[in-house]
Amino acid sequence: MASAYSLIVSQGRVADRTDGALIGAHRVGEAVSSLLGLVPQIVGTPTASTEDDWSVALPQAEETLTGLRDALRSALSAGATPLLITNTCAASLGTLPTVAEHHPDAMLLWIDAHGDFNTPETTGSGYLGGMVLAAACGLWDSGHGSGLDPRQVVVVGGRDIDPAEGELLAGAGVTVLAPSESTPERVLELVSGRPVWIHVDWDVLEPGYIPAAYRVGGGLLPHQIAAIFAALSSGSVRGVELAEFEAGDTEVPERVSVELIVETLQHLLR
Repeated sequence: MASAYSLIVSQGRVADRTDGALIGAHRVGEAVSSLLGLVPQIVGTPTASTEDDWSVALPQAEETLTGLRDALRSALSAGATPLLITNTCAASLGTLPTVAEHHPDAMLLWIDAHGDFNTPETTGSGYLGGMVLAAACGLWDSGHGSGLDPRQVVVVGGRDIDPAEGELLAGAGVTVLAPSESTPERVLELVSGRPVWIHVDWDVLEPGYIPAAYRVGGGLLPHQIAAIFAALSSGSVRGVELAEFEAGDTEVPERVSVELIVETLQHLLR
């Protein structure tokens, strides 16, 4: 990765259905700031979580999503490598179209237990976070742009995918790697020497390491994510998004989870 980083921390609610992810983003942002000696750019103001439909959550997130887009554009225009610490995956509605604009040749590694490829027509839960990747690929209009080529998207560790969502993923040409297929060798084969943008939802991991709101068994282990990161060529990573760390969960001490997140990230900071 480039030597100059820009640290952007999302602190505005973007469809949060729990309170822990905003706190988690704040905690991880503090740790990364301390590690790299960076002053973080804080985007948004926290508000309470609520169980609402995507059609309600999306307009409420307008200011935060616009702020994230603007912060990312500024970082990329300055030649920095963005490190985004976000609360929910839905925050990527504001970032992925800008990634596609600035790095049209980049592969997106969407490291997540879920495909997040539902549309307003297929979503069963109405959760905006489960629709973000489909919006960025142009399957529905979020109002925040698209432009991402689904053939350049690899879902790493995907295992909790709705049937209709699976059909959309296959039809669009997205590659989905189950945890058993998510090896450094396979990822490198798919990346094929191209630049990379990385998104991590910590629910990709086997539960018990880094708490996330939507736990799914059969996940990857932290050292497997670290091995994928370590295998990527130096200078190929154009940016990183880390999302969905549920702070305040009693499953794992918060300090331990934050240290594990930072330790995993360090495999890219070389």
